[in-house]
Amino acid sequence: MAVQHMVWIKFNANTPQTRIDHHLAALGALRTKVPGITHLSVGQNFTDRANGFTHGLLVTLESKSALETYATHPEHVPVATALKEDATLMAMDYEFNN
Repeated sequence: MAVQHMVWIKFNANTPQTRIDHHLAALGALRTKVPGITHLSVGQNFTDRANGFTHGLLVTLESKSALETYATHPEHVPVATALKEDATLMAMDYEFNN
């Protein structure tokens, strides 16, 4: 079964826009760097329904094992670590049938 990995991102108020842009670009670049990703999108929230979360990341992966690979992949870890310095994150993962 495929897996959806969703991340809600709330950047700290003092995070400069240039740093936010860097984080978003780094997240988007994972699409071609981590095996098992079938789709990746990242973008800014445009509604008032997200309790202050400003951006979202949605990654579709081939399987639970691909999610495990993604979570520990040497291209993903530094991107996630840097993001956590500038933002609050919430994540959810679930399986679904294609």
